[in-house]
This record gives sequence, structure tokens and C-alpha cells, in this order.
Amino acid sequence: MVQEIYIIDNKDELIGNLINIFNNKNDKDYTFKSVKTADLGIALRNIPAMIIIDEDDIDIDVVELCKTIRKDENNSITPIAVVSSNMDREHRIEILKASIEYFIKKPINDEYIYYTIKNITSLMYINRRVSPLTGLPGNVQIQAEMKKRLMNKEDFAIVYVDLDNFKAYNDVYGFAAGDEIIKFTSKVLLENIHNIENSDNFVGHIGGDDFIAIVSRTNYDIFCKNMIAQFDSEVLSFYIEDDVERGYVEVANRKGIIEQFPLVSISIAVVEVDRNRFKTTLEIGEVGAQVKHKAKTILGSTYVINRRKF
Repeated sequence: MVQEIYIIDNKDELIGNLINIFNNKNDKDYTFKSVKTADLGIALRNIPAMIIIDEDDIDIDVVELCKTIRKDENNSITPIAVVSSNMDREHRIEILKASIEYFIKKPINDEYIYYTIKNITSLMYINRRVSPLTGLPGNVQIQAEMKKRLMNKEDFAIVYVDLDNFKAYNDVYGFAAGDEIIKFTSKVLLENIHNIENSDNFVGHIGGDDFIAIVSRTNYDIFCKNMIAQFDSEVLSFYIEDDVERGYVEVANRKGIIEQFPLVSISIAVVEVDRNRFKTTLEIGEVGAQVKHKAKTILGSTYVINRRKF
């Protein structure tokens, strides 16, 4: 897949050099796009693989420019490199404080900047398997974390979390509002995971309204009850008052018939794992699917725990 690199360089000097460097390497996996500082807002509507700023050739403060990029939600994790001839130590520190990953000194070494770009974008390709909506690790990291714990013969639990009646909510309030509920669910899960004393807990976003947590040794009943209490209380703020009072939303089905759906609730399925119970993540997933199905059959927010079997 061809990756697009944005070059913020009002004089087009840097972008010309980079195009030549990559042409000389016969590297066709990258394209470079010049972005003027005045057009930054338009450019940030897209999500480039990387942004490189030539500080010497822009007309605004580079630290403020970097902060503006970082405030853009879609580019909050886009790697940024600043190329500059300013070698003042305090200046470089201020740039790094603005969450900028790399400071590249001029004059630029062709080999150095070539492999820097290659390595950064390769790493970000992996990291972008993280959910852009919640910032949580995706399926690749989830599987790796589960395999690691199985190989280390740890005792832990897999906590599956998903939403009930979420489609009906999207149909009534729209996908943007639905995204806010997904982010809210992520927040509730993270806050309750952080209340557990163990420091090696893991939270991932499988996709859509499905989440997963890997938790070591805790009282899962209390954890689930606390999550449900917080979710049920705070989710009401995502509805208009009339829907809250009724306790349901009305949605027209494909035949135009109005149907009533309860407010969004949360289902939690917990699978306790010990070193002798499962050999693969597939086995855990199969049991997890069964426990999730059981939780989903219960009306309202609920949890089901599949206990360890020694």
C-alpha cells in the first residue's frame, strides 16, 4: 500500500529533496504531498502516514504548529518529524514537549532520513491497528497479549464487553452519537480496570461495540457490578428526556412498522483462565462466545462469569 507523507514546507525545498532520495532508491511505496501552512486545516481532513515539517521554511512558530496538528482528532497519533537548523537545546526540548517524535538536524543525511521515514511509517502501520475511535489496541495486540499470558502460564480472566440495542440507538440518534457511546463505554471500562490494584491489566477494542479486557486476580463480581452501575447511570445522558422517561426508543422496521427497543445496556462475559484450563486463544474464544451468548439473553445490563474448573 502506497503511503502518503505530508511535507510542510512553504518553499518546496525539502519535498524536492525527499522525492529525489526515494526515486534514487527506486522506492515507489511512498508519495509526498506539499502542504502550505495556510492550507493545514484542509490537509488535516485526511490522515497521512507521517508529517514532516521544515522549520526553516515555515512562517509560523513550529511549536504552535505542532500543537495544532496534535489537537486534530484524526491526526492525534500521526508521527511528526521536525527538520531544522536550529540546534538550541531548549528549543529542541520544547518541540519534543509538543508530542513530536523526531527532531532531525540539518544538513540532512540522505540515508538517515530515508530509513527514518521507512522505520517510522512501518511502526505506525502496526500501531494503526489500534482503534482510531477509542485509542485502544486492536485484534493483533489482543491476540498477542493472550498468547503471552498463556505461554507464561499465568492465571487471568478474559472480560468481554459489548452493548445491547446499540443498532436501535444508531438508527434514532445517528452514527456520530453512536461513536460517542462507544467512546463512553471505553471510558467506563478503563476507569473500572484502573480501580483494580494489579498493574498488568490490558484493555482492547475488538471493533464496533465489542471490547475486551485481560485482568489478573480480582473479585470479578464486584468489578462487573461497578461497571454496570456506572454505565447504566451515565448512559442516560446520551438520550433526550422523553426517551429516558419512556425507557425505550421507537424505530421503524423495513416494513415501516414502529418497534420499541430498550435503552442501550451493557453485557459482560467473564472467562476465568488458569494455567491448566486452556492451551490456545481459540479455546478461550469458543468458551467466551458461549458466555457472551448467555449474557445477551438476559434483559438489561448484566454479567455472567465462567469460573475456573480445576
